[in-house]
Amino acid sequence: MAGRRALITGASLSIGRSLALGFADHGASIAIHCSAAADRAFGHPDAAQETLDQVKARGVGACLVEADLARAGAGRDVVAHAVAGLGGVDILVVCASIQSRTPFVSITAEQMERQIQINFRATVELLQAALPPMQERGWGRVLTIGSINQLRPDPDLAIYAALKSAQHNLCINLARQYAPFNVMINNLSPGIVETERNRWRRQDAEEWRRIQAMAAGAIGRAAQPDEMVGAAVLLCSDAASYIAGIDLLVTGGSHLGR
Repeated sequence: MAGRRALITGASLSIGRSLALGFADHGASIAIHCSAAADRAFGHPDAAQETLDQVKARGVGACLVEADLARAGAGRDVVAHAVAGLGGVDILVVCASIQSRTPFVSITAEQMERQIQINFRATVELLQAALPPMQERGWGRVLTIGSINQLRPDPDLAIYAALKSAQHNLCINLARQYAPFNVMINNLSPGIVETERNRWRRQDAEEWRRIQAMAAGAIGRAAQPDEMVGAAVLLCSDAASYIAGIDLLVTGGSHLGR
């Protein structure tokens, strides 16, 4: 990945952060997108700066791009700021998303609209801005971060799961259109991962063991964010020169069922 320029959304914490550091280890310059409000809500107000410092310590270029993807048009602005900071975007990883863990009949219009904007409309905006220059250069990699919920939707994550499926469908559609230009678009679907988003579920150790037993699959445990890096590097590098439109399940076998 040496010399490549990667924009990773939601890169200040959890899976996004691991991907930013992992890509930097392989020589890519990184545009670290973050939401300051989200980082504060997770109790990590300095997460973006810490990630930036760690990326720079690896000897590659880096910049911060702060934006709330709930704002219409923010996706296009994020790409523009990444291009300004790095000189271009060769790799786009769409990692930022939100969940609203709510029984289906209790989901409010506001909850649904916010998820639609951040989890899908912003993805469209990012892609519309990033793909044309990749096509023109004849090289590009796009990785959308999906979820095991595409296959096994959690009853309390109905909108989140449906939007991840919609994003995957968009990935397949665009992969067919852009593969002739050496712009490879793929999806990576994690299973249960120990992230800041589910930290509250890990406070009760016994309950977390129960959750892992139910959801973790054949391996029998949740993944660490770093365990997503290898698959992402594959799909965002020259190694993916003949890989288009796949959904790579990094689930520890949970997609296999019981």
